[in-house]
Amino acid sequence: MEKRIFNLILIFTMWLLLMMACDNTPSPTSFTDKSSDNGSNSETVPNEGFTKTVSDALTENYSDHEIATDYNWNAASATEITLNSSGIAISGNGAKVEGSTLKIKSAGTYRIKGSLDDGRILVDNDDDGIVRLVLDGVNIHCSTSAPIFIKNAKKTIIVLADGNENYVSDGAAYVFDDPEDDEPNAAIFSNDDVTIYGNGALKVDAQYNDGITGKDGLIIAGGEIVISAADDGIRGKDYLIIKDATITVKAGGDGLKSDNDADVSKGYIDIESGTLNITASGDAIQAETDALIRDGEFNIVAGGGSSVRLNEDVSAKAIKAEVYTIVDGGNFTINATDDAIHSNNSLAINDGTFLISTGDDAIHADTLLGINGGNIQINKSYEGIESQAITINDGTINIFSSDDGINAADGSEGDGMNGGPGGGGMPPVGNFSLKINGGYIAIQSVGDGIDINGSVDMTGGVLLVNGPTANMNGALDYNRYFKITGGTVIAAGSSGMAQAPGTSSTQYSVLINFRSALAGGTVFHIQTSVGEDILSFVPVKNYQSIAFSLPELRKGTTYDVYYGGNITGTENDGLYTDCVYSPGTKFTSFTINNVITNVYN
Repeated sequence: MEKRIFNLILIFTMWLLLMMACDNTPSPTSFTDKSSDNGSNSETVPNEGFTKTVSDALTENYSDHEIATDYNWNAASATEITLNSSGIAISGNGAKVEGSTLKIKSAGTYRIKGSLDDGRILVDNDDDGIVRLVLDGVNIHCSTSAPIFIKNAKKTIIVLADGNENYVSDGAAYVFDDPEDDEPNAAIFSNDDVTIYGNGALKVDAQYNDGITGKDGLIIAGGEIVISAADDGIRGKDYLIIKDATITVKAGGDGLKSDNDADVSKGYIDIESGTLNITASGDAIQAETDALIRDGEFNIVAGGGSSVRLNEDVSAKAIKAEVYTIVDGGNFTINATDDAIHSNNSLAINDGTFLISTGDDAIHADTLLGINGGNIQINKSYEGIESQAITINDGTINIFSSDDGINAADGSEGDGMNGGPGGGGMPPVGNFSLKINGGYIAIQSVGDGIDINGSVDMTGGVLLVNGPTANMNGALDYNRYFKITGGTVIAAGSSGMAQAPGTSSTQYSVLINFRSALAGGTVFHIQTSVGEDILSFVPVKNYQSIAFSLPELRKGTTYDVYYGGNITGTENDGLYTDCVYSPGTKFTSFTINNVITNVYN
């Protein structure tokens, strides 16, 4: 018993010492100056971070699947088939009827029209030619199996004939020839490469499992496709390619999916263009390796939306990949329960327009995250942007977060709002980083504006923070250093943990602490002692400190600090330019003599 008590005391003592060593949280009423740091005094060289594009990431060559002649067919040589529940009429070669099944045994083109109340199309072709199914106004229901089952064919092309609507539906339970089988498991199912294209329409009602599945590669290159699926909407096991199609998916599982986990060159989704409306109970777009988006219009609801809470073991992300998530362009409206844009490894946004609401992180990568362009509006999030290493080179980013706006930490263990509860105590200090080389970033956060459990390097761009009102968080929060050599930083918030950029910087910074909090909407103004306007900023929330770093600040110059008064001019996120200021109350004056100037009064 004594040994056990001793061990407990020892463990508690070690924990207490660790907390004392790591804890940088001041008491709510204190003001802590952490402007000094151990960063290098040398000029910062911009680190471009993760800038990979879709073309850089594509490793699988699917030219064997898709060739130009796939999209050409000769109506004169087609076998004509008319479906009818009382009989199936065939004019031409390569197909036969077995009960209520149309069986296709040879390569060729088959134009199909008509209805089957309870039957199917079965492709079982042993040669190497292309099987082309031209759906020219079909309505096929099969109560016990896949209405269209491509059992064997080197490549099948499904053509949606111009101007016609096609409907495929299945039952809630399948009957397999062998009780050990679990496939086919989709209303349209192929064991081999399959392509769908055309200017017609296809509606799939999949009550058993998936809507459309290709166990090799699946290319959708046109058509208006509407899918309702009990589980996944569209699945291409080796890869899923989408271009020039209008697709609407309502899925009880994932919306779009590629899940080959045995070959690192497969299991990816490549969306080149099109319009995609996806509502999924699970992930809307989920790739085992890479989720690659070049362009398109996206309307995505995952997991029921940002107001829904999920269990820890449920993934309901809008866009998710295990290796790379890369977006080169497109227009995105996302409402997700879980992360909006996610990678278990690395993520790059190179362009595009984003309107995001999420119950967890808006943009998350476990390892590397690069934003190199685009217009990103995050209206609701737990944390706006999170990764171990974040680089922002360009783009316009607006973040509203209920916790941290930008967080550089190890977020891979599910410590988000909908990814499981976060751990207690202080986060670990590691090789985490934020690099800002350009772009425009405006943050409104309930937690830290930026929370970097490591270092910050800034060489350009604009960072505006309307940070926390509670003293246990700060507008700027970093553990190692914040080195600024260019750009503009304005960060307003509480005073308990207020920080400014650090002493390794080459650009001057100022941290001002007020005696008491000022109300949101109160003008903050800096001008030189001779009346030259330097900074006019109107925080939207109550604030007791403001840290700022501007290229215009000069050593040896004296500046006056005002608050209140009136201001007119051009305003963006509280920052005024080309403005006229009518002074309110003069708070104090200060002179810049060092890289960091702390102002108390």
